[in-house]
Amino acid sequence: MLSKDQRQKRIQEIIARENVATQGELVALLRADGVQVTQATVSRDINELRLVRLPMGKGKHRYSLAQYRGNENLEGELARLFQNFVHDIDRGENMLVIRTAEGHASGVALLLDRLRRDDIVGTIAGEDTIFVVARSIEEGETILEEFHELMLG
Repeated sequence: MLSKDQRQKRIQEIIARENVATQGELVALLRADGVQVTQATVSRDINELRLVRLPMGKGKHRYSLAQYRGNENLEGELARLFQNFVHDIDRGENMLVIRTAEGHASGVALLLDRLRRDDIVGTIAGEDTIFVVARSIEEGETILEEFHELMLG
């Protein structure tokens, strides 16, 4: 039986060498490798490892390890993700809700976290929704405007 760290390392190795599109495929590859795991465990591992789903064309996607360098690259990548995958942004007081295409919330949230902005307290991502907490109501308004600009290009 592998430890959690060993299992997650194995997932990273599989993702690096294979085009894995779904959690089910990843479970099958792990089991073929002798790792007994449930899809629920793999889902948690994907979130903890902050794997992102990258488009491969023709509606297909694959999981990938997020690799970003420098804030300039982060901001450019964030703009690209907002334009391609963010469908709606709403705000209530200092809290924002970002709706994305299915499977893309964690990738967008990862970039927001990597920016380490003082005006964002934190993010929580699900499958297609990101919850963003701004430091104040005023900063929430400013962030909403900025995110709308990113979304519209």
